[in-house]
Amino acid sequence: MYDIAIIGSGPAGANLARLIGNKYKVLLIDKRNFKNENSKKISHKCCGGLLAPDAQKMLVKLGLGIPKNILVDPQLFAVRTIDMNNNLDNLYQKFYFNMDREKFDRWLISMIPSNVDKIFDSCFKGFTEISEGYEIKYIHNQQEISAKTKIIIGADGASSRIRNLISNNIHMPERYIAIQESYKSPIPAHNFTAIFDEEITDFYSWIIPKDNYLLLGAALRPRNNTAEKYNLLKAKLKNLGFNFSNSIHRESAYIYRPKKLSQFYLGMDNIALIGEAAGAISPSSAEGISYALKTSLYLAQSLEKGIDGFQNRYKSKADNIKFNLMAKNLKSPAMYNPYIRRIAIKSGLFSIK
Repeated sequence: MYDIAIIGSGPAGANLARLIGNKYKVLLIDKRNFKNENSKKISHKCCGGLLAPDAQKMLVKLGLGIPKNILVDPQLFAVRTIDMNNNLDNLYQKFYFNMDREKFDRWLISMIPSNVDKIFDSCFKGFTEISEGYEIKYIHNQQEISAKTKIIIGADGASSRIRNLISNNIHMPERYIAIQESYKSPIPAHNFTAIFDEEITDFYSWIIPKDNYLLLGAALRPRNNTAEKYNLLKAKLKNLGFNFSNSIHRESAYIYRPKKLSQFYLGMDNIALIGEAAGAISPSSAEGISYALKTSLYLAQSLEKGIDGFQNRYKSKADNIKFNLMAKNLKSPAMYNPYIRRIAIKSGLFSIK
């Protein structure tokens, strides 16, 4: 019998387990195999691997510092903005930590107390309500296993099975599919590049240098000729001098884009959601690590006084995230309306000459 079962060991789930593991009996389940350093069953997280200023701030609040072996070259101090609709190109100062996302996840997991039961390479199947709380079922080593828990935490991202089971798909954020490929690059790049092109997507695309290769990604509408639009993006960027001929790896994943406050959903009864499963992700940039750390911290603080009433305490603490998401949505028109974006870029305000 566990006090808390956490489904998902990304930044949200791992940070929560780290914070509460010495107070509660915790079970942590993840489909990736983090137990084996050389496992081929690790599925790459479709993530640009940039630690934005908001995420850096959360690490400071948590008293954490990034080990240097997690970082990759080059460190990035500027964003190049390419506006295909208006044929504009500008550069803005912004500071990111450029990192290896898998190593970042492993680092967070390494700080989880040893008394937390970590079950990797496992697939969560579902739960049923029982008198003591819930009985969960998951597949591990091709066997179905059950466990009892008082609380379930969904930290399982934009494809959250926990959220689907408790919300009946009501008030779901808009969902995009992120496609990302890595390419060998003979020419060094030094900027994070954001591409805006309404022919490709009403969100954005990105180029991120990582050591001697480039990541090219795009957040696309599902079932809307996604493969063709990704290939069109590559063709357009080749005309600007980018080289995407030496593909190394391709990955994809769903991401949320919450445009309404009702789409930010923290759970019900003794089932709580954290990170992107809750819809906590920036609707303007798709940055999610800061929200993962923030929601997991708020939930851990809400559990300090015990299980009874934790959900109400959690929802109260998370009110400021609602205001943050509202502010990000107010910012979006300046980024995604081509007419407003044209005025902003042509003004040269905050740009590097």
